[in-house]
Amino acid sequence: MKKKLLSVLLCLTMTATMMVGCGDSGNNSKKSDSSKDSNTAASEDENTLTVWCWDPAFNIYAMEEAAKIYKEDHPDVTVNVVETPWEDVQTKLTTAATSGNFDTLPDILLMQDNAFQKNVISYPDAFVDLTDSGIDYSNFAEGKTAYSVVDGKNYGVPFDNGAVIACYRTDVLAEAGYTVDDFTDITWDEYLEKGKDVLAKTGKPLLSCQAGESDVIMMMLQSCGASLFDDDGNPDIVGNDALKKVMETYSKLVEAGVLIEVNSWDEYVGTLTKGTVAGTVNGCWIMASIQTAEDQSGNWAITDMPKLVGVDGATNYSNNGGSSWAVTSNCKNLDLAKDFLASTFAGSVQLYENILPSSGALATYLPAGDSEVYAQPSEFFGGDAVFSKITEFAGKVPSNNTGVYYYEARDAVAVAIQNVVAGANIDDELQVAQETVEFNMQ
Repeated sequence: MKKKLLSVLLCLTMTATMMVGCGDSGNNSKKSDSSKDSNTAASEDENTLTVWCWDPAFNIYAMEEAAKIYKEDHPDVTVNVVETPWEDVQTKLTTAATSGNFDTLPDILLMQDNAFQKNVISYPDAFVDLTDSGIDYSNFAEGKTAYSVVDGKNYGVPFDNGAVIACYRTDVLAEAGYTVDDFTDITWDEYLEKGKDVLAKTGKPLLSCQAGESDVIMMMLQSCGASLFDDDGNPDIVGNDALKKVMETYSKLVEAGVLIEVNSWDEYVGTLTKGTVAGTVNGCWIMASIQTAEDQSGNWAITDMPKLVGVDGATNYSNNGGSSWAVTSNCKNLDLAKDFLASTFAGSVQLYENILPSSGALATYLPAGDSEVYAQPSEFFGGDAVFSKITEFAGKVPSNNTGVYYYEARDAVAVAIQNVVAGANIDDELQVAQETVEFNMQ
C-alpha cells in the first residue's frame, strides 16, 4: 500500500510541476502563505532569511520543508518565502543589477540552471561566491553543479534533478521481441536499427519531440560534454564535430521514422499517453506526464539514454531542466544564509526524503540516492527503484558550458536542425547559426 501511495503521489504532484521542470515558471505571482510580512527584499533581522522562488507544490514546498528542518536546531530563525514566478525573478534581478541598486533583492533566490552562468557573468556584483561556504560540492552531480560555476567559483547550491532518462513501453517492445535491457547502455546507431525494427513490427516510432525545439539536440550534445560555446564564451558551432554528429543522428532518426516531430507540447505528451509512440528521451520530470495514463501502469520502464558513436567523451547520460539556489549580495547575514543552505539542501538526506513523496522533487544530492525512500519501487514503472536509479544517472552527467547567450544559441540551432530535416546542408546551416549568435552577441 505504501508503494502504491508513493506512486500515486508522485504522479499527481509531478504533473502539477512538470512544466517547471522543463522551464515554465507559472503565472501566479501571489505571495506564499509562509511569508511573515510584506517585505520581499532581504531582511534587516539577523535571524530572518527572505527567499524568492516559484511553484507552491514544488520549489516553495521544498524551501518550507528545509526551513522546518533548520528550525529544529535554530528555533529563532525564520525563513520568509515569497512566491515569485521565474520571469519576475529574472526581471527584478536585471532591474536591480542595471540600476546598481541591489537593495530590492532577497537573501536567497532560485534560478533556472540554464540562466545561471548568464546572470553571474552579466551581473557579478549581484551574487555571493559560495566556494568556501563549507558546502561539500562533491556530494552533488558534477554536471549539475557546473551550471552554477563561473571562473572556477561556485555561486549556486544545486536543487532539483533534470537527469535525462529513456522511457520505453515494455509491452510494445515485447511485441517486437525486445526488453528494456536491449535498450540499456546502447548507442544511437543501435537505437536507430532497433527502432526501425520496432516500427516495422508494431507501427510505433520509438521517439517523439516538438518540432522547432532543440531539446533532443541539446541532450545529445551534453551527453558527450560538448557545448555551443568554447571556454572563453565564444560561439562554437562551426567546426563543432560533436554538434555535427548530433544533427546527422537526429536527421537519420527522422528520416527513418523512428523519431516523429509534432507541433505542440500537448501533442508531444499525447504521443506518450495515447500510445502513439513506444518511448521518449527527456528529463526525468517527464515521468509525471507519462503517469497520467493510468491504464499503462506497469507497462513502462526507464533506463539510460543512447550515446553518440565516434565522439570523444560520449556517455549515456545528460540533463534537461532544473534549478539551483543563489545567495545575493544584498544578504545581510551571509553566515546564516550559507549555513542554512549547507545544512539543508547541501546536507540533509532527511529533507530530500521528506519532499519526494509529496512533490516528486528528485535530488541531485547524491547521498539521498541511498535512502530507503529513494529505494521504494514504482509500480507504474514495472516495480523498479526509479528514484535511486535517476539519482545515479545524475551523478554521471557530463558538465557543459552554457555561457551568456545560451538561449540565443539554442534557438539558432533549433532553426538549423529544422532546415536540415527539410533537406538543407548541415555545414551551411551551422554557419548561419554561428553568424546569428555572433550577431546577437554584438
